[in-house]
Amino acid sequence: MASIKDVAAEAGVSVATVSRVLNDHPSVSSDARTRVLRAVAALGYRPNAVARSLRTDQTRTLGLVISDVLNPYFTELARSVEEEARALGYSVIIGNADERPDLQDHHVRTLLDRRIDGLLVSPTDGGSPLMLDAARAGTPMVFVDRWIPGVDVPVVRADGQSAVRDLVAHLYGLGHRRLAIIAGPAATTTGSERVQAFRTALAAYGLPLPDAYTGQGDFQAESGRRVTEGFLDLPEPPEVVFAADNLMALGALDAIRARGLRVPDDIALAAFDDIPWFVHTDPPVTAVAQPTGELGRAAVRALVDRIEGRPPQSVTLPARLVVRRSCGETPEAARTPRSPHPPAPPEPQAAPGPVPAVTEVPATNRSKP
Repeated sequence: MASIKDVAAEAGVSVATVSRVLNDHPSVSSDARTRVLRAVAALGYRPNAVARSLRTDQTRTLGLVISDVLNPYFTELARSVEEEARALGYSVIIGNADERPDLQDHHVRTLLDRRIDGLLVSPTDGGSPLMLDAARAGTPMVFVDRWIPGVDVPVVRADGQSAVRDLVAHLYGLGHRRLAIIAGPAATTTGSERVQAFRTALAAYGLPLPDAYTGQGDFQAESGRRVTEGFLDLPEPPEVVFAADNLMALGALDAIRARGLRVPDDIALAAFDDIPWFVHTDPPVTAVAQPTGELGRAAVRALVDRIEGRPPQSVTLPARLVVRRSCGETPEAARTPRSPHPPAPPEPQAAPGPVPAVTEVPATNRSKP
């Protein structure tokens, strides 16, 4: 394997000049830079990243700790993070917390020990002492999707509140009045925020959210199955189950089908976090979609700004409602383009028409999951 001394000899320059070229130092002449780059290519030289990091105090490596690698939302997020980081000259090491605070902290500690340049985290809870200490110590860090309130760290996230309002208005317009929610963990900001957005949207239409229609999940499919079974056992089951996460929605669908019931004929289903699978279910699932790819890219840009001395900015992007056919929408209605602006809540004893929303034409011959 070629060394930096071999490159210097091939190019006819000093080792220091080779080092300056490899680190993009502006003091090198264009002729010397050309000769060094030709020698690097001819010899197949690869800089030793570890040794270089000891000299520059940078590893050009980012850490990403995601909440659940099995969740398609976080899989897509990780992919966009890796792509954007690579475009900016960074590598990414990924840790999967599996929705466990102890495993999250294990990955954070390991990544910090490896001297990463910065850290992207989607926190599994709001009280990790390790995360708080890292932030207070000045570790370049960005929270993505979820955050820890009160911690002075940039946050890149989607605003799901307006999309949840759109969903409730849509469901009201379809004639649904008994709406239930499978909530995510209350310790996460997304878990608590989505429940509150749902409750507030229902109140605007004069609809209650009884305790019996609020089920506590954990962003995992099994919890969606368990909570939905409880809903179906009620003397008056809900007309709609809104799962605050895609995996819980799939668990809810399993529970409904296990009872021999059909969506939406017997009970309607909607979800937060749209995923590609939802267009292949029967019927396709109406869902709130987040701009996952752009969230990942924006998070990397914010972190690199922090690492490279530029002021990072928090970013909030809009989520949107995607109307399909799991809540009783007709195929004709799902094919009709609609305005993204929902109607205002009704006056007393007045019922609005179906809410306009982003629509998606269902594919034909879809297989069940």
